Amino acid sequence: MAKIAARMNRMAPSGIRKVNEKALEMERAGEKVLHFEIGRPDFDTPEYIKRAAERALAEGKVHYTSNFGLMELRQAIADKLKRENHVDYKASEVLVTVGLSEAVFAVLATILEEGDEILVPDPVWLNYINVPNLLGAKAVAYGLTEETGFQMDLEEVKAKITPKTRAIVIITPNNPTGGVLSEDVLRELSEIAVQNDLMVISDEVYERLVYDGAKHISIASLPGMKERTFTMNGMSKAYAMDGWRLGYVAAPEEYILAMNKFHQHNTTCAPSFVQAAAIAALNEEGDEVKEMVKEYQRRRDYAVKAINEIPGLHCECPKGAFYIFINCKSLNMKSSDLSAFLLEKAKIALVPGDVFGPGGEGYLRMSFANSYENVAAGCEQLRKAVEALNS
Repeated sequence: MAKIAARMNRMAPSGIRKVNEKALEMERAGEKVLHFEIGRPDFDTPEYIKRAAERALAEGKVHYTSNFGLMELRQAIADKLKRENHVDYKASEVLVTVGLSEAVFAVLATILEEGDEILVPDPVWLNYINVPNLLGAKAVAYGLTEETGFQMDLEEVKAKITPKTRAIVIITPNNPTGGVLSEDVLRELSEIAVQNDLMVISDEVYERLVYDGAKHISIASLPGMKERTFTMNGMSKAYAMDGWRLGYVAAPEEYILAMNKFHQHNTTCAPSFVQAAAIAALNEEGDEVKEMVKEYQRRRDYAVKAINEIPGLHCECPKGAFYIFINCKSLNMKSSDLSAFLLEKAKIALVPGDVFGPGGEGYLRMSFANSYENVAAGCEQLRKAVEALNS
């Protein structure tokens, strides 16, 4: 009889996908559901990127590439990081992965031994808890609170560093809060990392999605940080290429060589024609991303105003990504119960905040990566449902 390895019990299933699967089940039964649960762009991939993939297919670029990725793509990523992020990486310091999810696994598998500790935000995208757990390491939470604008409390971070601490994870702009770490916080964090000999895992996949003059800063660009930072990014969010599954890690070459061993045995290489499309995305971009960000901001502005007018709910205005973290604590319901109620009764799919860790309890995550019309309709259905709860 088959036996499932005990290590799998250390991994929690995706709470985001649980909501999504229920919503899809309702749709199959003929119900109309408004989707605000999945963190994916609702825009189509820009045409110039699709044409590059079509050319690659027509030219027979359908075979394995180097495990590290096409050298032309690695160089395009290095050029982008120097041009936009002010970090001087070489192509040999870049590994192309199958989405950011694989990059997370490759990095953590490379640096964490059993018994090591890694500092992670709370709330957080749960890959950063599940993967350390699977590896026998311990994810130690540091809080991101609404009261601080979802900035890090660096005194708390320092207090949680032990001799077992190997690294710290930062996600900026953040999923699920939409917060963007300030330059002052990043500079002080870099000093903490140097003083305590910590690696920094910097998830920057939402870097292009910033609003109101917010500025994304790559921590690797700060003094003493390139040699101790894993800069991780991908094509999913900025270029609406989530289904294409193309990510990357930039880090000192010794780490790239080690990660490539994991990557070789895990996925071999990213699809060749997708890599060709990624080269075009990085080198031929026009105004496509700017136009998407402009529309995201229009939706965000509407939703934040509408939510803050609903008695019992309030939210901070996110500076980045495409999420609103809605405070629902005054309704005196567990976030998972409220999410289930809203899906069943109001036909709107929102993710309960506790999916992202204990610090997310009392919140709902709403993705405004949906049409303006659906965002407006969803806010109205949310208002009616909350009013019914309050009556």
